[in-house]
Amino acid sequence: MKVAIGQDSHRIDYENKEKKLLLGGVEFDEDYSLNGNSDADVVLHSIANAISGITCKNIIGKISDDMCKNGIIDSEEYLKEAIKYLKEKIVHLSIAIECKVPKITPKIEEMRKNIARILNISETSIGITATTGEELTEFGKGNGINVFTCITVD
Repeated sequence: MKVAIGQDSHRIDYENKEKKLLLGGVEFDEDYSLNGNSDADVVLHSIANAISGITCKNIIGKISDDMCKNGIIDSEEYLKEAIKYLKEKIVHLSIAIECKVPKITPKIEEMRKNIARILNISETSIGITATTGEELTEFGKGNGINVFTCITVD
């Protein structure tokens, strides 16, 4: 059994009204998005980073940047790339999201379902929590979104 932690964060872009806010591959009805060359899905990036902690093959960085330069900006594709190197079976994911906006709780079940589909695991193997962190950080103050993912594989 192995355990790894993945993290990612992105600033909120309140100026770009054209780009959609995606978290866990789920579209949120907001009039802002996240800064990034890709769709900036910070949840999927965090999961990919957690998988990289197991496989020792970093995807978010040079590989995702190269994919982005080739027109692949869908973070689901980066996560699928990370999965290619994973030989173990995912037992559980615990995803912790810190942000003031958007409200995460109404979309948790949809996010769990989508992530389970991508990873080909049961929704019951995915836990998602959200906090504002009492506005002690820039994320809690509404300036970005921070995500930690803990993955357990066997």
